[in-house]
Amino acid sequence: MVSVIVPVLNESATLVELHRQLEGICTVHGLDYELLLIDDGSSDDSWSVIRELSQGSTHVIGIRFRRNFGKAAAQMAGLRAARGDVLITMDADLQDDPAEVPRLLARLDEGYDVVNGWKQRRLDPWHKTYPSKVFNWLVGRLTGLKLHDHNCGLKAFRREVAQELRLYGELHRFIPVLAHARGYRVTEIPVHHRRREHGVSKYGMGRFLRGFLDLLTVTFITGYGHRPQHLLGGIGMLFFALGAVGLVYLAVLWVLMNVLGVVVVREIGTRPLLVYSIASLLLGAQALSLGLIAELLIHRTGHEADPYSIAEQTGPATAAEAVDRPDSEL
Repeated sequence: MVSVIVPVLNESATLVELHRQLEGICTVHGLDYELLLIDDGSSDDSWSVIRELSQGSTHVIGIRFRRNFGKAAAQMAGLRAARGDVLITMDADLQDDPAEVPRLLARLDEGYDVVNGWKQRRLDPWHKTYPSKVFNWLVGRLTGLKLHDHNCGLKAFRREVAQELRLYGELHRFIPVLAHARGYRVTEIPVHHRRREHGVSKYGMGRFLRGFLDLLTVTFITGYGHRPQHLLGGIGMLFFALGAVGLVYLAVLWVLMNVLGVVVVREIGTRPLLVYSIASLLLGAQALSLGLIAELLIHRTGHEADPYSIAEQTGPATAAEAVDRPDSEL
């Protein structure tokens, strides 16, 4: 089964057509599918349309939030409710073409775990396309996964990938990055992008700031999520060392001036280096402390987010089960 997950926010004008197109494509290609429509606090008639679609088709499942929680939360709800072996995400505004579903599945069949869409010919205004190019370049540089269009809402991935994802904030756009960090095979294909015919875009300029902050979060959790002291401790040691060197230098000057009688140009207490060195020591100590606290948190909750991803298991059942057994049971 293929589970198509569609977050919905004030898209009542497009839902019927989206279902019609998806149903037609899946019928032609003989695909067993389900369409999960997650109403993310819409203020229009979206939920009424979703209920009508679900009553008229056994393939449609509707989920309604009590208020707007964001696209990542809507996708996370869809991931939890999905029953398919393959999960596909797309937007509800009909800019993502349901006809691309068979191509995404064919690419998965080549041995990949995640297939990301690439709006090679993007029909959006310049103030969305150019910042997006800069963002995609930055994501590739910081995470090591170079894709043309990390922002594309059209994605396909296997169920085992979804089981290891935890989406919040703006992390829905980083599904390929999160999967790549877990060792899954990620690729992309050019997809057809259509002009928006109904509604308005739900994203303003603020999304670029949120996206950059979430990029920093993703870079940290994928690179140092299970060893935060390696980053925070390294930064702390650097500042601690700089502060220590500055204070040692000032201590040598004090000995030369007060013990050996050497005349110096300025008193130690009037030198900016004294303030900078003390501040550097304090900053280094704080970073080291934060690193230790983060390590303690991971030690306490590490069994909830294992630092590995198993591809296959073989051999006696007892040996295979031991891999997934908590440390306390070993």
